Amino acid sequence: MAVKIRLARYGRKKQPFFRIVVADERCSRDGRFLENVGTYNPRIDPPEVAVEKEKVENWLQKGAIPSDTVRSILRKEGVSV
Repeated sequence: MAVKIRLARYGRKKQPFFRIVVADERCSRDGRFLENVGTYNPRIDPPEVAVEKEKVENWLQKGAIPSDTVRSILRKEGVSV
């Protein structure tokens, strides 16, 4: 079972809001996830990001692989990826 840290889309049509979740890569984008580790709101300037760094670092130590977008968000927030 490969675990990924990725974005799950929420919000209405044309008003995206994302949760940063840890999920099995076989599950759908907005489907079942293991843990919610943060949020990302791209609709405001600058984008609002809230990340629970301890949880993310714990999952990275366990071998979770972040998606490209999540990797760039975490790097900007100061989490070592």
